[in-house]
Amino acid sequence: MKNKSEIVLYQTQDSDISIDVLMENETVWLTQAQMSILFDKDRRTVGEHIRNIFKEGELEEEVVCRNFRHDTPHGAVVGKMKTSYTNLYNLDVIISVGYRVKSKRGTQFRIWATQRLKDYILKGYSINDRLKIEQYNDLKRTINLLSNVIKNKELTVDEQQGLLQVISDYTYALDTLDKYDYQSLEIEGTTEKIAFRATYEMAMSAIDVLRRKFGSGGLFGNEKDESFDSSINTIYQTFDGVELYPSVEEKAAMLLYLVTKNHSFSDGNKRIAAFLFLWFLQNNGVLYKENGQRLIENNTLVALTLMIAESRTEDVDIIVKLIVNLINKNN
Repeated sequence: MKNKSEIVLYQTQDSDISIDVLMENETVWLTQAQMSILFDKDRRTVGEHIRNIFKEGELEEEVVCRNFRHDTPHGAVVGKMKTSYTNLYNLDVIISVGYRVKSKRGTQFRIWATQRLKDYILKGYSINDRLKIEQYNDLKRTINLLSNVIKNKELTVDEQQGLLQVISDYTYALDTLDKYDYQSLEIEGTTEKIAFRATYEMAMSAIDVLRRKFGSGGLFGNEKDESFDSSINTIYQTFDGVELYPSVEEKAAMLLYLVTKNHSFSDGNKRIAAFLFLWFLQNNGVLYKENGQRLIENNTLVALTLMIAESRTEDVDIIVKLIVNLINKNN
């Protein structure tokens, strides 16, 4: 999906305020001034919350904050443009600030933003016949171009590997989307050796780390029933002595799905699910590729978690297969 920018209008239910919201890179962006209006709090209060969010290590500033450029007419000089820069913060920051100020408007905005973000992601990733034709034509042009380069130039080993990687990445992405569209994804290229076996006690201990960051209200990570214990046990479930989820990737995908879908906690289910997904992969030694790059990027994890939350229960198999294909050795 291309990193398109789109401005959408957010208006409160009572129509008391309206804000132009930037949607880009699969997330929502607001300035401190907009958050001040949104949460009906002084801008200095919003700024203090943001500084504490970064200071406490809840979020990484370089990941969730961007400096956007604005070009506007100079005013005093005809035909001249004036450039200014503004810090904008993504949905992770907005949600974190919203939880700290505990504003009714913040709750309304989170509901709205989540739905718009879901629509934005689905719109960007939807595959129809016209889009498929365009993608495959792009792929053919790319391969033809690379073929001409290979044919007409004596390449070094590094150059050959680089070109092959471009083709490999492009075709794998299209192939995965095509298989998802036609419900033909398969589980392959996974890690069969399980180095780490999660237990309920271990997982709850890991959640305590998050609770110290998000649990000031007492509801974050507070179990409503025994379904979380069941979720942990389910990923190790067997049938006739054979594991239903034999690989690390399948277990991690199912853990993300179950914790997101079961709503085992009074608050923080999506954040807990995403955290445990990474925690499980990390402990099994497969979170990072050999080059040090993480198997799954933050935006992709957000998109998957939202997709799981809004999915039908009968789609569990295809969703698990999609997640596995995004983190397996073939990707």
